[in-house]
This record gives sequence, structure tokens and C-alpha cells, in this order.
Amino acid sequence: MVEPRFVQLANALADAARPIAARYFRTPVAIDDKTDNSPVTIADREAETAMRDLLQRHVPEHGVFGEEHGAVRTDAEYVWVLDPIDGTKAFITGLPIFGTLVALLHRGKPVLGIIDQPILKERWLGVDGQRSTFNGQPISVRVCPSLDRAYMYSTAPIMFPGAYEAPHEKLTKKVKLFRWGGDCYAYGLLASGHVDLVVEASLKLYDFAALVPVIKGAGGLITDWRGKELDMNSDGSVLAAGDAKVHAESMGILDT
Repeated sequence: MVEPRFVQLANALADAARPIAARYFRTPVAIDDKTDNSPVTIADREAETAMRDLLQRHVPEHGVFGEEHGAVRTDAEYVWVLDPIDGTKAFITGLPIFGTLVALLHRGKPVLGIIDQPILKERWLGVDGQRSTFNGQPISVRVCPSLDRAYMYSTAPIMFPGAYEAPHEKLTKKVKLFRWGGDCYAYGLLASGHVDLVVEASLKLYDFAALVPVIKGAGGLITDWRGKELDMNSDGSVLAAGDAKVHAESMGILDT
């Protein structure tokens, strides 16, 4: 059972990040390259700082794992996982499909998650044991009778290096519709019943932790490519599906 005060705090974190991202969106912000050559902006850093300040004020005993400002107390019972702008490349090119991701782990397991799109003012909330919501209204995934009827998203080809490439490409040829792009927004679309599959690899904890409660609370499945639950020790592969049969069929192709 997730304490209501933690749900309120998660919403407050997303509320704090939203105006910062909106203020810098489609403006000539400076872009730096991190050590892995991925871009980062002042919006990423300011948004995470604002969220961490709130956590320090309200739950100083909790751990924090953030994309931009590092990790502290990750052995704590509760750990907050923050990605201030998931989809920075979309953000810097003016595409409103990036999102702020907020997750709470309890003993390493994601039990609360938010996907917030600051420009469209859309928010998905997932809480362990509860129905997920979109802007406060209950949502659910849709039924998909077979893989050849499925709509699928993945973010970018660069995310499927080495042994990930061939099975992913094979799966894209089995579905009815496949598109690149989406970032975290695609998972929100899946939870709301517009998409059937999202398949990724090379993700970090802050990329997927918030997605787990949202997808599960909408009736979907989200695991790694081998069907294992996602947690702090996951390998970075993600298979999210709205329908259990489609998830199983996809796993049969990916786990080879």
C-alpha cells in the first residue's frame, strides 16, 4: 500500500518540474553533451534540482536516483527515481512528446509512477494496487487479438545495438503498424489504449521505473525481454504490452 502522502508528493514533484520545462521549450537553450554524448539542457538540470529540493524538505530520509544530479541513499527503503526530461532530443527539437518521469521504489520495486507531459498538460499516474489514471480519469489498455494486429513503438534504432538488433527487427515485421519515436509518451499511449506494444533496449533505471506502475495499473504487462519484472537490477530491455497474448508472442521472438 502506497501512502497517500507519497502520491501527493509525486504530483508535487511533477508540478514543480512542469513550468520549468515549459519555460525553456522552443527557446534557444544551450545544449551540453554528457559523457555518453547524449544532450542535456539547463531545463533538465533546473527541473531535477527543483524536485530534489522538495524531496529534501519532505522526505530527507528517502533515497534519490536522478539522471542529472546523481544518486544518494539508494539502499534506503524508499528511493525516488527522477528523469526531469525524458526525451531531451525531442525537447530540443520542439517536439512535445518528451516527459517528466517520477517514480518511487519500495525495496527496489517500482510502486508509484508519473509520466507528465508539460506542454500538453497531460499526466499519467500509476500507483501499486490501484487503477492508473490520465489527468485524473481511470484508464485501461485495449485488447489486441494477435501480434499481426498490434501497433508498436520503439524510440530509436541506436537503442538496439549488437544482439538486440535482429530480434527487434524481426518483431517489427510481425506487427500491423510500427513506428520509431515516442520516448516515454508511447507508454502513456499504451496505458490509455491507443498502442499495443512498446519495445526498448539500452534503458536506464530512470528511463523505465515510472512506467511500470502506470502500465500495470492500466491492466498491461511490462517486463524485460525475458519476462522478468523490472527493478533496480534490470538489464535495460523493456517489453510493454496491453494484451497478455501479444506480450507472450513478442517475448517468443525477442528472447532468442
